[in-house]
Amino acid sequence: MTVRYLALSGGVGGAKLAFGLTHTLPAEELAIVVNTGDDFEHLGLHVSPDLDTLVYTLAEINNPTTGWGREADTWSFMGALEEVGAPTWFRLGDKDLALNVLRTHALQSGSTLSEFTADMATRWKIPSRIIPMTNGTVRTVIETELGPLDFQDYFVRRRCEPVVQSIQFAGATEAVPATEFQELITANSLAAVIICPSNPYLSIDPILSVPGIRDGLRKCGAPVVAVSPVVSGDSMKGPTAKIMHELGIICSA
Repeated sequence: MTVRYLALSGGVGGAKLAFGLTHTLPAEELAIVVNTGDDFEHLGLHVSPDLDTLVYTLAEINNPTTGWGREADTWSFMGALEEVGAPTWFRLGDKDLALNVLRTHALQSGSTLSEFTADMATRWKIPSRIIPMTNGTVRTVIETELGPLDFQDYFVRRRCEPVVQSIQFAGATEAVPATEFQELITANSLAAVIICPSNPYLSIDPILSVPGIRDGLRKCGAPVVAVSPVVSGDSMKGPTAKIMHELGIICSA
């Protein structure tokens, strides 16, 4: 079935709208392009937090309390890491760990991130398409008063506490959109593009930083609808409002 609706999403905030869209629109006509700017290598594993959140949410196996990770996960792996003095600031449950191990093996064996993600979506019977923004490497770097911080260092390890001075997307100028993403925005067959209420600076901007995406969306022939993560002058979740204030941007909607 032809994709008619394209959503751009980050993690937890965007996944909630994406889940709603799959129950409002014909799910087979929906594709969700997901931020990979916060992907990183951790303990030798390729971790894709936003992609995993989308997959778990649409498969209805996510942790409903946190919005990320697996429901009813266990933590033996993290406990074993703590016993040997390994870093435990980034939490991976045992079920979540299995997916990260499998993805790392698939990528090292020659699969693309798009191929692996599509395979997982099929295994969990997700009818909508979940597409990484690129199969290349784009990494979000937060410039702070402490110097440049990798995204997960800023977001998880330091809990978004450092003051943000600017945000860079390392590798973006050399990246290309994932093939299916490129095909969707150039096919002139979309009925609408929906920008989910993810953090505009940390989740949506990385997608738009990939060369050709901004121009492609302008020319795709479909209305582009952005759902704001800001309500009554504050962000619904996460550090959006904090970042806006630090960058000198009025937080209003």
